[in-house]
Amino acid sequence: MSNIITAEDLCLWYGRTQALRQISIAIPENSITALIGPSGCGKSTFLKTLNRMNDLVPGVKISGSVRYEDTDIFAPSMDVNLLRREIGMVFQKPNPFPMSIYDNIAYGPRTHGIKNKAKLDDIVERSLRGAAIWDEVKDRLRKNALGLSGGQQQRLCIARALAVEPKVLLMDEPTSALDPISTSKIEELAAQLKESYTIVIVTHNMQQAVRISDYTAFFLLGELVEFGETEKLFSQPECQKTEDYITGRFG
Repeated sequence: MSNIITAEDLCLWYGRTQALRQISIAIPENSITALIGPSGCGKSTFLKTLNRMNDLVPGVKISGSVRYEDTDIFAPSMDVNLLRREIGMVFQKPNPFPMSIYDNIAYGPRTHGIKNKAKLDDIVERSLRGAAIWDEVKDRLRKNALGLSGGQQQRLCIARALAVEPKVLLMDEPTSALDPISTSKIEELAAQLKESYTIVIVTHNMQQAVRISDYTAFFLLGELVEFGETEKLFSQPECQKTEDYITGRFG
C-alpha cells in the first residue's frame, strides 16, 4: 500500500511553545488513520498542519517536512488553495454556511469555476449521496442548512468537503458534539468513504479508533509515541506509555 502523506522531523511552535516535536509518520492511502492521545498532546495541531490550516495562526513556526504525493506542502510554489482542495477538512462542530443545503454543497465547486447548473446539480446529489444524507434532504435542498439536526449538519459538512473531490479527508473529532446514533452513522460513513478517500481522524474516543481505523497514532506531549496497525497497537502496544494510556492508567 502506498503512502499519500509523509511527515519527517516535523516540529511546530506557537510563539515560544513547542507543540509538535520531530513527528515522522507515513499515512497509507485509502485507509483510516486515527490520532489519539490526551487533550493538548498535539494531535489536532498535527492534523491542521497537513493542509496548512496552521498558517492562519499568528506566530507559528514550522520545521521539518510534510510531503503530499511527493510534493513538499511548504514549498514556496505550493498553491495552498489547491492543497486544501485536495486535502479537505471536517471540524469538531458542524459549521454549515447560513444558506440552503444546495448552496452549501455547490459553494466549493462554484469557487473553482463550475457554473453549469446541470453539473452543479450532479455534484450536489453525488456529494450528498457520498455522505449518506441524500435521502434525508433531497426534498428540502432549498431550505436553510441550519434547520438540520446536529448529526445531519455534520454529514452535510462532509458532503461539502467531498464536493470539490479531495483525495484526503481530515476529521477533527467529527462526532464529539453528536449523539450515539449520529456518531454511528458518521462511523459507518467513514468506513465506506475509505474506498475512495484517505481519512485521518482525531478522536478522544479510543473505542471509536478501534471500531473504524486501520492505523492508529498515539500522541503525547507533542511527540508521536507509537504508530501502527490499530489492532496490534491496542492488543500488543510496543511502548509502555501507549499501554498505560489505552488501559486508562493516565490521560
